[in-house]
Order: sequence, then C-alpha cells, then structure tokens
Amino acid sequence: MFDIRWIRENADAFDAGLALRGAEPHAARLIELDEARRTHLQKLQDAQSRRNSASKEIGQAMGAGDTEKAEALKAEVGDLKGIIQTGEEEERRIDDELNAILSTLPNLPLEEVPAGKDEADNVEVRRVGEARPLNFEARQHFEIGEALGLMDFETAAKMSGARFTVLKGGLARLERAIGQFMLDMQTTEHGYTEVNPPLLVRDEALFGTGQLPKFADDLFHTTDERWLIPTSEVPLTNMVRERILETDELPIRVTALTPCFRAEAGAAGRDTRGMIRQHQFWKVEMVSVTAPETSRDELNRMTGCAEEVLKRLGLPYRVMALCAGDMGFGAQMTYDIEVWLPGQDAYREISSCSVCGDFQARRMNARVREETGKGTRFVHTLNGSGLAVGRTLIAVMENYQQADGTITIPEALKPYMGGIDTIGAA
Repeated sequence: MFDIRWIRENADAFDAGLALRGAEPHAARLIELDEARRTHLQKLQDAQSRRNSASKEIGQAMGAGDTEKAEALKAEVGDLKGIIQTGEEEERRIDDELNAILSTLPNLPLEEVPAGKDEADNVEVRRVGEARPLNFEARQHFEIGEALGLMDFETAAKMSGARFTVLKGGLARLERAIGQFMLDMQTTEHGYTEVNPPLLVRDEALFGTGQLPKFADDLFHTTDERWLIPTSEVPLTNMVRERILETDELPIRVTALTPCFRAEAGAAGRDTRGMIRQHQFWKVEMVSVTAPETSRDELNRMTGCAEEVLKRLGLPYRVMALCAGDMGFGAQMTYDIEVWLPGQDAYREISSCSVCGDFQARRMNARVREETGKGTRFVHTLNGSGLAVGRTLIAVMENYQQADGTITIPEALKPYMGGIDTIGAA
C-alpha cells in the first residue's frame, strides 16, 4: 500500500515507478479520488456541524416560545440527518474505490534496481563455486530418485494428483536433514529466532503481506474461510501486525521451517517433471523487521545468510539482482540465488531475498515509536528463503550423484544422517 499524500506530492515519480513494474499510470485517478474524498468530507463535516448547531437552536427557540422556528429547525435537522447518512455511504464508496486500486498496485523499485521486463533482464552480481566435473552424463534428480526406488511420482499422483511426490528411505531422511541443518544454522549462527507458526491464516494476514486480493488463485482456500500458507513469510511477518514497537526491539529476526502450499495456477506446463514446482513443499523462511534506515543493509545480510547454506553444502551458485519487471509484488529490491543443477545444465532459483520497505507495514499497520517518544513511523520488512528445502534436495542429488546411481552425502549433512556416507537403492 502507498501513502496517498506521498502520491499527491510525487505523482510523476509514482507513475514512473509503476511503469518500471509494467503497470499503467494511476496517480491521476488516485489524486482525483482523494480530491473527491476531501471535498466530500468537508461537506459532511459542515452538515454535521450545522446539525449540532440547529439542535441547540431548537432548545433555544422552544425556551423563547417560538414554536414555528423550532419546528423549522426540527425539519432542517431531519434533512441534515438524511444528508449525513447518505454522505457517510458515499464516503465509504470513495474509500473502497481508493483502497481497491491501492491494494492491487505493486511496490515501487529502489533506484538501484535494474530496469527490465522479465528474467532475461536480471543482472548477475556474483558467481560462487565451480561445478564438480563428472565423467559420466549427468542425470536429473527425478531420474536419480526413481532409479533408486526412493522417489515416487506415480503413487503421489494416485493420492493427490499432479505436482506431488512421495519420498522414501534415504531421500526422505535427506530432505529432513537438509531442513534441520538450515534451521540450526540460521538460529545458532545467524541470530534468527525459531518460530513454529500457524499453517492456516485469515484473509487479513494474506492481505498484510500482499498475497490478497490480487493472487487468490495461487492459494489454497479452506471451507472455513482460511488459507493454507504459501510460505511462512505470511505468519512470521504478521507477528508485528497492528503493533507499535519500541526502537530497542528492532531488528526482529525470525525463522521457521514449515510446509508451504501453492496452487501454481500460473505455472501450467512449467517444470511438470520432478520436484522443482510442487503444490506442497518444505522451506526455511527468514523474516526481518527493521527501522527504515537499516533495511537496505539488512537485505545484504539476509542474502549472505542464505548463501552460507550453499557454501557449507559445497553447491555452486550465482546471485542475481532482479530487474523491476521480474520482482515480486511487494518487493522494492530482490536478490535471487540460483543453484547449479548439472542434470539440467542450468542455474535454478533456490532462494529469493527481498526488502519491502514500508509496503507491507502499511497494510498491517505495523509501526515503531520515534526515539523522541513522540509519534510513530512504519517499520520496514524483509523476507527470504533460507532455503527452499525441496530444491536444495534436488541440488544435492544432482551435484553429488555418482556414476553408479548413488548419492554421496555432503559433509555438513552427515551429522543429520546417522553417519551414513551414501544413499543407495532401496
């Protein structure tokens, strides 16, 4: 959401920012609605003021024995009551239209965000690690997993349909180990507090982080009007909803390892084989809440926390600065981390770290008290994957595959795997 006062004062900059996001200009219409709202509120206040005055005058007229004037004033008060009631309905209509537009507009990019329309315009920031040379033809994760008898898409499809997977034996344990390893690192080394949040949330929680109303088709809705979380960003960020924080409470850094659920409504035909794009998956999420002046530095810190996981696992990766047209709805700036997958001969996204400025905070009404103790301002929020567990499993399988079809366990994961060195056939 945006401050309509800022839009009034920066109309050209607002529309220029929307243009970078591929959105149509909206400043003129928003300012027009705000003007109508201001004018209407003034008329409503004038009517309410006159009604109060007329009500007092009725008593004065009655006391003076001027029945005719008193009756005329009563008629005026009755008319004003109808005008006020109609006016309040019109006020709600204008507010609803104004908020409906504001709630569907994406966040504006920071100045340093690269211009561009889609992923082809993203800019590589750095590349870390070298791909391990293989003396055999690299296989994709689903080829490896199915050959081992530990990855079963057919059984999952019978139970749940497409984009689900059954993992068994060593691969099931490896996925669990990866999630625990990530969570331990983020909590014991990087200062994040572990949270076990709800997996079902209400409309207002998803509105607060920007998934609603625009992206309802990408979510799973329950019969009791709740939603399955697409990521734990939603409950973690909403922990500061409608709160006024003290300055010494910031920064807040929280993390969670949870299942995530996505309808993938816009992904028809994409990554239909394997585990790259699933309706249900595990992810370690990082969320930070900061003062406005420190949020940009926090983005670099958060990205580094995600990168460290890949470094410890010995997985080659690159960091991409997303262009304005490829960023998520609520982001001001985003770094994607893409891991090397030899089976695909390509880098694929495994983490996305974003700073949202006060975009989500305004939707949630999350503020921090000024250091002077007088007044408040909106906090800044950030979120990032630390990492997507299923995609990390894929990366480990493909980068540590052996010629005989087995998978070597990375050193960092061995303490979580009961000491085994290799995953073989069931």
